This record gives sequence, C-alpha cells and structure tokens, in this order.
Amino acid sequence: MGLVVQKYGGSSVADAEGIKRVAKRIVEAKKNGNQVVVVVSAMGDTTDELIDLAKEVSPVQTGREFDMLLTAGERISMALLAMAIKSLGHEAQSFTGSQAGLITDSAHNKARIIDVTPGRIQTSVDEGNIAIVAGFQGVSQDSKDITTLGRGGSDTTAVALAAALEADVCEIYTDVDGVFTADPRVVKKARKIDWISFEDMLELASSGSKVLLHRCVEYARRYNIPIHVRSSFSGLNGTWVSSEPPGGYEGHGEGTPGAQAALKSGQSKDSGQGDQSMEQAIISGVAHDTSEAKITVVGVPDKPGEAAVIFRAIADAEVNIDMVVQNVSAASTGLTDISFTLPKSEGRKAIAALEKAQGPIGFDSLRYDDQIAKISLVGAGMKTNPGVTATFFEALSEAKVNIELISTSEIRISVVTREDDVNEAVRAVHSAFGLDSESDEAVVYGGTGR
Repeated sequence: MGLVVQKYGGSSVADAEGIKRVAKRIVEAKKNGNQVVVVVSAMGDTTDELIDLAKEVSPVQTGREFDMLLTAGERISMALLAMAIKSLGHEAQSFTGSQAGLITDSAHNKARIIDVTPGRIQTSVDEGNIAIVAGFQGVSQDSKDITTLGRGGSDTTAVALAAALEADVCEIYTDVDGVFTADPRVVKKARKIDWISFEDMLELASSGSKVLLHRCVEYARRYNIPIHVRSSFSGLNGTWVSSEPPGGYEGHGEGTPGAQAALKSGQSKDSGQGDQSMEQAIISGVAHDTSEAKITVVGVPDKPGEAAVIFRAIADAEVNIDMVVQNVSAASTGLTDISFTLPKSEGRKAIAALEKAQGPIGFDSLRYDDQIAKISLVGAGMKTNPGVTATFFEALSEAKVNIELISTSEIRISVVTREDDVNEAVRAVHSAFGLDSESDEAVVYGGTGR
C-alpha cells in the first residue's frame, strides 16, 4: 500500500459539480489500495473575492485579521469535499492547517513553514480515513496565530505534507494537463512536457510559470519528493517533476520537446557529427510574468558602498527583488542609475523605504514603472550555446519588442519588456525555438486567470 498526497486547485473545486468530480477521483485512488491525503484550495475565485471585500472595508489588508479572513476559503472547500466523499461511502476527515501540524514563522500573509508534525493526519489515514487538509495555511510557532503562506501556498502545503508523511508521490491537480513549454492561455500550440528536472522547473516557476509555485518545487527538491502535475478534468498522464526521469520514461535527452527543437535548429541525431548533437541546448520552455514592477534609482553617486546601502534599505523593508542592472557611470557627473524589479504588491513599501534613505545615499530621484513584463527562456546548455542567445534576441527583434533589462544564468535568459508586448513576445520566442506543437492545441479546462 502506498501513500499519495493529492492537491486540488481552486478551478478543480470551483462549484458543487467540481467537488463531486474530485471526490470520485480521490475515492478511485483509495480503491486502488492507496492511503490518500488531500490538500485543497479555496473554491474558484473565493480568495480573490475575499481580498476585494477586505479592500472595501479597509484601506490596509495585512496582518492577523487578514489571514483569518483568507483561510475561510480553504476551510469551506475541505468540509464540502469531506461531505462529498462520505456520500460515496468512504470515510473522510477534514483538518485545518494548524490541526494538520503545519508550523510556520510569524510573518502574516507570507509565512514560511518551519516544521510539520502530521501526527493527526497519519493517525487518520492509518484508521482507514481519507484526510482532507486545508491548504495555504498554518499556525505560528511563537504567537499560535493562524498564518497564510502567500498566494499559491497550497502547493507548498501539499509537498510539505508529502515530505513529512514520506509519501510516494505528490500529485498536483490543476486546470491544464501538465507543465507546458509556455502558458497555453497565451500560446495555443504549447507542448506538454512529459518530464522536467527540479532545476528547470524551479527556473520556470521563478520566471512566472503559474503551474507550480517555486517554493513548492524548492521543497520537493530538498526532500526529493516526485511531483506529478495533472488535470482534474481529464484522465491523461501529466508531467513528472523529479530529480531523475521516472522508470520506463523514454523522453529523456533528444526525445524531449526542447531537445527536438534544438536538434531541428542544429545537427540531426544521425548527421555523422559524433557527439556534437549531444551538446545542443535543451530548451524546456518560455515563461512570462506580469506581476512585477521596476524601480530606477536615478543619480546614485558611483562609489563603493552606495549599492549596498540601497539594497540594505530594501532588505530591511522585507522586499524581495529579482533583476538588477546598473548603468555605466556618467564621466561628467560621477553618477549612475540602478534599476531593479520587484513584485508590484511590494512597490509602495520599497519606494517608502528608499525615500527614507535618500539623504544618506544622496540619489536624485526615484522612478516607478508597473507596466512591465518579464519573459524568460529556460533550458540546459545555454551558456555553451551562443546561438541560443542570438535566436532569442532575433525573435524579439522580429516581433518589434523593445528590451529594457537583461539577466542571464546558466539555464535562463530573462528580459524585461512593456506589458502590452508580452503575449506577442512569448509567441515569437516559442516559435523561434521550434517549440510549437504539431498536434492539437493545448486545452485549458477551467479557471478565470484571476
């Protein structure tokens, strides 16, 4: 008997029919001889609706009471799902995050898990029950207050429970059939990836891919928990995310969509070039992110320590930053500009922190721009394949997309563009690397994209 942790997103349990469909899938897993633990998100757009309601009654939506409000959505889902499972003749018990043993720090609205003590969950499944856990939430170790893990935190809840319970697999059910080479809502011809490594999935998630939260992938990699991304709306096999391809998998190497595209643009497998084709870049996919903003600190004295003061002020405000670019110093003035990207939701906090530090730093002004988007190409072997960079920028040029910032790593190239250009840019890059599917268009079964 194996132990399976399943997570169902909001689109999967958006209404009563969805909850009953999910209940049947869970019961099927139980009938197959598995112990089953389920993590569930709030129904549909419930979380967004609660946030909108909070904005109507208060200009500031943070802290303890905001967490108390947002956790209501998952509690509704878990209770309804347990009822649906019982109506099918199987026993189920629902648990809040705190009852399930999700211990976090005290950072409301973006808490991090510091321990998992799933004693009650283990006892429940040992007694033959299906355990239903409210995702996205935990309890502070210090204050004992309810906390939330940030948007998408149900994925992290599921992987954390899978690690603590030593589950065989963590299945993440969503409204698409797996991880695709691009967002299928934007690129209709995106290919489904059968298997992807933790490292490539981390880059895609960090770059804006919405299928899995990067914290969830980090946790899975740390504890080596294989993730199977699937759709709750179909019976199709999804995408495996793991350190190694699953047994019997034949899509590794040149069989993967990204490698096929690389071989199309380079030497064929049977071209007589020996091992040359084996070093072609393997492109995993194209991700985009419209949730970031850009701050430019104008007129910074170009001398040692100034950048450190700027980013210490940002760090003390608990603001996460992404891409950073410093311009060449103007010889006549000895001043430079420093630009960086950050979540739009933290823009006001970052501006306030920098304004307080303007005196000690001595910069001229701040510019804030929240109409940007980030586009990222992810794949192995990019550092040793200069043609990848050229193809990437040629595709953006042909699509008449202007580039504002550039950042690279061994397996990623990211650029910042105008938000209005992002869809066209993603489609252009996706096609340029031969990632377009030659079969049917990708299916998005549900969800509003809010």
